[in-house]
Amino acid sequence: MDKEPIVLCGASTYEQKFYFNPEFSGLPKQIQDELKVVCVIFTSQISSVFTLEFDEEGNLDFVVRPNDDFAFDDIGSALKIKELQREKRELWEELELYYKVFFLGMKIEEIEG
Repeated sequence: MDKEPIVLCGASTYEQKFYFNPEFSGLPKQIQDELKVVCVIFTSQISSVFTLEFDEEGNLDFVVRPNDDFAFDDIGSALKIKELQREKRELWEELELYYKVFFLGMKIEEIEG
């Protein structure tokens, strides 16, 4: 049985809110702020609910839920995600490493080996 993904953070155009999972409060404030900026800007450009979620293996997924919004841009959404993945690749890799070590209990040797 697949485990539910763990939401790191997210934002909603519809509710104009940002959510940060308190389980990740150990992340430096600068990283938390950067995640907030990424999520809020994404939803301001692409009308949707946008979340960053860890799957059961510790991979970070970019999840977009348009909520049947006529303003939702499916192509723009995919392009924006690719841009984020490319521009902030190091941040995403570090977050995955953090999750795998502190939440999944993996050893760095297991991850890098």
